[in-house]
Amino acid sequence: MTTKVKICGTTNFEDAHCATEAGADLLGFIFYPKSPRRIEVAAAKAIVSTIRQQTPPSQASPQMVGVFVNESLENVLNIMTEIGLDLAQLHGDESQSFLHEANAALSGRAYKALKANSVEVDAYISTGVPALLLDANHPNLYGGSGLRADESIASQVAQRCQLLLAGGLTPDNVAAAIRAVQPWGVDVASGVEAVPGRKDHQKVQHFVRAVRDINANS
Repeated sequence: MTTKVKICGTTNFEDAHCATEAGADLLGFIFYPKSPRRIEVAAAKAIVSTIRQQTPPSQASPQMVGVFVNESLENVLNIMTEIGLDLAQLHGDESQSFLHEANAALSGRAYKALKANSVEVDAYISTGVPALLLDANHPNLYGGSGLRADESIASQVAQRCQLLLAGGLTPDNVAAAIRAVQPWGVDVASGVEAVPGRKDHQKVQHFVRAVRDINANS
């Protein structure tokens, strides 16, 4: 199985281009106003359009993911449509019914992000890809904390669905996390940054390479 790589918190074209060139499978754009990685809709639209235009026909363009935190369904749908995003990541306190409504409106292209604690995940597993994201259990932050997710919980969830693993991943520890959890994909933001909202391009390249290396050797 080839582990998918999502580079999240994209705020500028240079970082998006670097991640695409490195071989990232998904690019994440955060629309949460309180995030240091927040991007405006117009800026995200320009990046997504340019990346798609510049990607050679022989190369698959990354899937473009909108990250939303406690946003109204109307705004989620409007942003998804305006930018032409592929997937909606619901990273707040969205209810099961909200997830179901979003998936009904988006033809199964929404998935929920949950904190890795004892929460029951079955009701939040979507039928799309990925089916669920599991992040670190921080009491106050909706991701981007740099904390590691509980791998024992994550590995159990990964056996039941196509799991996107997030939380404190870096080029140095992602291989061990993949061995321990066996996720469908891995998600990184702060672990490949120079400063919040700006990627370290060497770290992005090393992160993707580390994932590809463990896939090749497993």
